[in-house]
Amino acid sequence: MQIKFSKIFLKQLAKSPGFIKSAFEEKLRHFLFNKSDPILNNHKLKGKYQGYRSINITGDWRAIFEECPNGDVLFLLFGTHNQLYKK
Repeated sequence: MQIKFSKIFLKQLAKSPGFIKSAFEEKLRHFLFNKSDPILNNHKLKGKYQGYRSINITGDWRAIFEECPNGDVLFLLFGTHNQLYKK
């Protein structure tokens, strides 16, 4: 499995507070070891993000990703629940 990041994801991550960046690094380590680790709350999304998945970084911060057919993972979006899921 190869992990890739969209330009938008990297830009959103760069704008986030330092403690959130650290939290993402920790959760990414969990993700690489076991994508189904309960601490990640890895789940399918509905609505405009149907076909994608999300993991929890903190209580409010999320990382949205896509699982590619070849087994790679592409992280697409990063932000708070409100930033990502506002209507």
